[in-house]
Amino acid sequence: MNHDSRDIPEICRTPPSEVSGIEKRVILLIAILAGFLTPFDGSAVNIALPSIGAEFHMDAIALSWVATAYLLSSALFLVPFGKIADIYGRKRIFLYGLAIFTAASFLMTLVSSSPMLITVRIIQGIGSSMIFGTAVAILTSVYPPGERGKALGIYITAVYLGLSLGPFLGGILTENFGWRSIFLINIPVGLFAIALVLWQLKGEWAECRGEKFDVKGSFLYGSAIVTVMAGFSLLPGETGVVLVLTGLAVSIIFIRFEERQLYPVLNVQLFSRSRVFAYSNLAALINYSATYAVSFLLSLYFQYIKGFSPEYAGLILVTAPVTQAIVSPFAGRFSDRTDPGIIASAGMGLTTVGLFVLIFLNEATPVWYFITALFILGFGFGLFSSPNTNAIMSSVEKRYYGVASGLVGTMRLLGQMLSMGIAMMIFAVVIGRVEITPEYYHLFISSLHYAFTLFTVLCVIGVYASLQRKNQNATASGLPEALRKK
Repeated sequence: MNHDSRDIPEICRTPPSEVSGIEKRVILLIAILAGFLTPFDGSAVNIALPSIGAEFHMDAIALSWVATAYLLSSALFLVPFGKIADIYGRKRIFLYGLAIFTAASFLMTLVSSSPMLITVRIIQGIGSSMIFGTAVAILTSVYPPGERGKALGIYITAVYLGLSLGPFLGGILTENFGWRSIFLINIPVGLFAIALVLWQLKGEWAECRGEKFDVKGSFLYGSAIVTVMAGFSLLPGETGVVLVLTGLAVSIIFIRFEERQLYPVLNVQLFSRSRVFAYSNLAALINYSATYAVSFLLSLYFQYIKGFSPEYAGLILVTAPVTQAIVSPFAGRFSDRTDPGIIASAGMGLTTVGLFVLIFLNEATPVWYFITALFILGFGFGLFSSPNTNAIMSSVEKRYYGVASGLVGTMRLLGQMLSMGIAMMIFAVVIGRVEITPEYYHLFISSLHYAFTLFTVLCVIGVYASLQRKNQNATASGLPEALRKK
């Protein structure tokens, strides 16, 4: 099929960006701040959940929604805002995202009820999606291939730093100043990043200017995610089953619809045309699905069952992300010299071991046992993350790094959301919609056993998926015909 220039997506004709060395460093600094801010917020909130639950008398499922609402809205809008940024300007959407996230953080210090709190968390998630959907794309736009890996590596380190410091600083802040102080920290960081964007960032990146935004595809995409997650929260009831099945059906409709679009909001053909791309993204989805809720569950365990302070609980939980931050850069560099799929698979295997160890926890389990398990989890995830991302980014042509990085973010958020959905479903089945008090501690422990068993099984499946990819020169072969032609 022949297409004239008007039919070719603009992303295939990305013009070179002329950016000075100083502006590159400013952009990297802004990306570092944004990369730190959003994961710090998410991980710090997890440690404050018991304090939040006590103030608003929230049950276990409602507490789950404090984290899930943020992830859900982020996942809903990440891909659509990424496409909007390509059309109308990545800097503009990034700036709006920072403003929304910072304003929502201020509102979190004023909330007076659990519905209001969850609503503001949704707004925070929207701002986060605008940040995550554009930060990596901007870095990719301004850093040439010879410098891009280093820049992205620094950005990923900032993300892990946010994850690492979140539980620790979140525990200190919650213990000494109350849980609302966590959100106060976001405000000066967000305002500083906004000031840098306004005063120092002069360029704009909108390679898809003039394209039509896929409104119908975005609606189908959001409908599928919301329906599935709502169903998870209502399982095992009949309504929950119906909603999950409906969401899966809408997902199939979305995929079929996107395959026929010249300007899709999500290029699903990247999955069908490249084995490496498909299985690497599947492995990422499974890995996040099996690991993200671990800190949430253990945070509750340490504070409810062990009676630890938020500060002490956060200090224990920081073991995993610190280990990730140390291992990931080395694993990434090593994956440049050998098959990244093998390294990522080994990391997934270690993650499976760490989850398996946690199955056997009980009321008397010593702290060293958890630190060991978290160290294994952190080492495994650090070994998995960078090589797996390397495999994904290497499976497409360089001009499609923006599309690929957006999908990497989507897999991460969907996996995190599904992980919380699994935890919510298990709480609903085992404990019910009640506040976690001493008479329900035995049921809470049972919930943890079920959760870690299921997460271990998921990781075993993930190892299989990770091993299915094979080295191949999957560049243009992974793209639809209309996108390959210039």
